[in-house]
Amino acid sequence: MSAARQALGERGERIAEEWLLRSDWRIVSRRFRSGHRDIDIVAERDTVDGRTIAFVEVKTRVANTFGGPLAAVHWRKQREIARAARDWMGRFRRQGEHYRFDVIAVTYGTGERPEIIHLENAFFVR
Repeated sequence: MSAARQALGERGERIAEEWLLRSDWRIVSRRFRSGHRDIDIVAERDTVDGRTIAFVEVKTRVANTFGGPLAAVHWRKQREIARAARDWMGRFRRQGEHYRFDVIAVTYGTGERPEIIHLENAFFVR
């Protein structure tokens, strides 16, 4: 991966973290690694039903080419995220938690501010 592309991805992850913090989420883990798999952000928030843990994949793009950032979270990527999430739960699971998979797309267009789309429950894993 080129240095410019890596810097863009890191900038997108910081923006996603700020978005989550403003939405009353707490960041539990950044770039959780399990072998070659990773989860960009693990966040938690207390709800009426207990605590929700979101495994968040962040996709950052300069333009909406090739289907945009959401299209990049295909079934193989979903499977890898789910496997890393199982490893995370095996290490840190606590009682009363609900889990979900989210995707945050950060797209830089012509304006100064990027467009942010937070897709909650983006996919489900059996």
